[in-house]
Amino acid sequence: MEIRGYGGCMAQFVDWDLAAATAGALSKSGPAVSYDDAMQVVSELRALTDEAAGHVTAYTGLAPQVEVPPVRVVDRKDWAAVNISGLKQVIIPLVSRLSGDKPPGGLADAIGSRVTGVQAGTILAYLSGRVLGQYEVFSGNPGQLLLNAPNIVEVERKLGADSRDFRLWVCLHEVTHRVQFTAVPWMRGYFLGEVQAFVDASQSGEHILERLRRGVATMSEALRDPESRASVIDIVQTPAQKAVLDRLTALMTLLEGHAEFVMDGVGPEVIPSVESIRSKFNRRRESGNPLEKAIRRLLGIEVKMRQYAEGRKFVHGVVERVGMEGFNKVFDSPLTLPRLDELGDPDAWVARVHGPQPAIGG
Repeated sequence: MEIRGYGGCMAQFVDWDLAAATAGALSKSGPAVSYDDAMQVVSELRALTDEAAGHVTAYTGLAPQVEVPPVRVVDRKDWAAVNISGLKQVIIPLVSRLSGDKPPGGLADAIGSRVTGVQAGTILAYLSGRVLGQYEVFSGNPGQLLLNAPNIVEVERKLGADSRDFRLWVCLHEVTHRVQFTAVPWMRGYFLGEVQAFVDASQSGEHILERLRRGVATMSEALRDPESRASVIDIVQTPAQKAVLDRLTALMTLLEGHAEFVMDGVGPEVIPSVESIRSKFNRRRESGNPLEKAIRRLLGIEVKMRQYAEGRKFVHGVVERVGMEGFNKVFDSPLTLPRLDELGDPDAWVARVHGPQPAIGG
């Protein structure tokens, strides 16, 4: 994806250094772990990532087509820093387009950029304490796999799960995401192209920049006000962006559902306690006090949780009808990706891509 020049406009919108400093200051340190135990966790996560890679390829039939960088095991501050770097790759061209030739502003813009920096850092600090892993595609080709060690240890303790089983289970999910982007040559370019299309569909003008700034403010406010009913997507999105957002939503639902399907499909063979882990983990996902639920909704986490379930149901339905090899045609080209309406109707996708099929059990 081309990242266009942006002159001085970013100074007017967000102070990224302050965002990073805020995220670092507000990120919680994580569970108490001795230095030796921490090193053991890091070592085991690296080894389990390699083990998971073999299981994922054997189960899915998908193998990386490019050299895969080693997994990066991070703490919460490092996770926030990596994501700030990635966000800059998305926000810079967006703000550049929206601000046009507007010259750098004065004191008001400088203050605004610092306020937005604090708000963005607050959001990332919150998320850094919840994300277990991530395949980050913005920071370079082909992307990098991140595992957030403090969160993995914290969740496994709260669930009372066998540590090795839980860590391998998480690695299966995240390695599946890595395979999706490294085994499918067009996937990363397609995803970044859709992000660019979202940017290109933005309206020009200062009022849109203000909407974007207000979106960041709304997410930050969600950390303090559980009664807020604002939708971040509605604030930032323009009407012309809806079609792009629908395609991105369909893609992310597919990728999340595929990872869920694989981690549970591989699981029973290599993770004895997988059923117990899944049951406890699902209860954890569904639980939460009103404030926590409000924050998850406003930050888009509730949408992601629905994507797990909806996407997994779609993948299961397709595999049940045409097998794993037949499902893998979803990765043939962007044209074979499921449309948003097909995610709830696997038969429709199968009919479009494979042609009419006999009824199951018929």
